[in-house]
Amino acid sequence: MNMKPIGEKIIVKPVVQEQVTAGGIVIPDTAKEKPQQGEVIAVGSGRVLENGQKVALEVKPGDKVLYSKYAGTEFKDGSDEYLILTERDIHAILL
Repeated sequence: MNMKPIGEKIIVKPVVQEQVTAGGIVIPDTAKEKPQQGEVIAVGSGRVLENGQKVALEVKPGDKVLYSKYAGTEFKDGSDEYLILTERDIHAILL
């Protein structure tokens, strides 16, 4: 991927959900929920405060994060799917 987010934007690759339940039932694509976890691929330079000071983002590439269900902008790069989020859309870094 040849892309670098600007400002407080973050590029996340959503985690693919399992296709089969624990009981062995296959979940069709129409019944799947949108993922809420992903891996940070790239981060922007940071958020600019009202006084002009730039604050670095708390997440970094490689972090696993939990984000809002319908947040961000989806886009594809070839067969890979990504989301562009702001730091406000991210709720937690998964340890």
